[in-house]
Amino acid sequence: MAVRYLYLARHGAADAFGELTDVGYQQADLLGRRLARLPIDAVWHSMLPRAAASARAIAKHLPDVPVGEAAELVDHVPYVPNADEMPRSWAGFFDGYDEAEAAAGARIAAALVTRFTTPPEHDSHEVLVTHAYPIAWLVRHALAAPPTRWLGLDSANTGLTVLEYRAGLSPTLVMFNDQSHLSGDLRWTGFRSATRP
Repeated sequence: MAVRYLYLARHGAADAFGELTDVGYQQADLLGRRLARLPIDAVWHSMLPRAAASARAIAKHLPDVPVGEAAELVDHVPYVPNADEMPRSWAGFFDGYDEAEAAAGARIAAALVTRFTTPPEHDSHEVLVTHAYPIAWLVRHALAAPPTRWLGLDSANTGLTVLEYRAGLSPTLVMFNDQSHLSGDLRWTGFRSATRP
């Protein structure tokens, strides 16, 4: 039975202008070294500079692996909860989202799932360099969780999440936000400041 392996990674640490920092390049390089032992078929990234630069840094360790842009990986809000399903702590986050923006985010989220979660005819190994929200949406989808469950599924910069898809079976969440390729000083960037293990 063929398996589709998705290796999801949030881009490396970026500055206020969306460009990778020196730390972000280090993180992406270390993730590339980790992925180098796997039979990667393709590296996909969003069109945003921080994701594209991360993908190129990762791909330096994956000779002859094609690298391409995927519009579905853009940073977006995949689902805006209705008032009755809104977690109280998130209510202010969605201020200003109108129906058109919510509908556009839902379309991108549906396209993301359609493009990347279909079980393959042959084994495939794809790296998706994207952003925290698309990763959260794909994890939520794999777990068949309610649409609001993407909220609070945070990913560190270059944290690695792995999903498996097999025909006729539920998706498998192999790992979520694993940072073992990063030294302690490079972990937990991209989160609100808090004490981390």
